[in-house]
Amino acid sequence: MGRPCRAALLLFASLASCVPTEPTLNAPPGAVRFTPPPAYAAWYDATRACSGLAGHLERIEWLVVPGVDTFLTDQGPKVGLWERDGIRHRIVVAGNWRNHEMVVRHEMLHSLLGEAGHPSSYFAERCQLTWETWPGT
Repeated sequence: MGRPCRAALLLFASLASCVPTEPTLNAPPGAVRFTPPPAYAAWYDATRACSGLAGHLERIEWLVVPGVDTFLTDQGPKVGLWERDGIRHRIVVAGNWRNHEMVVRHEMLHSLLGEAGHPSSYFAERCQLTWETWPGT
């Protein structure tokens, strides 16, 4: 194999290693992708403002489990779930809660924090994104 062919082969191999792989995140049964409604952009901005954290709404993949109050996870039934695989973020919302600001913003805050825990300084104090602290409950 000549030098130009070897160089081309090495370039192809290096580019092929950058091709995204299939997702490793597991969606609940019945979950379908959806495009977030315009209200989500305002909710994301409000969540960034209260938390003081930076992020991009576009990096989130959105799924809904239509027509349910909860969906099953390894941790039990949930109304919303955030998960991450590398730089990819996914939020799943139970269909009957997809327009509930607190539920959606709660998961957005997980995405901004990049963690599954619930630090009270963010969830309760700064943003009031828990059932106990949400002003609308």
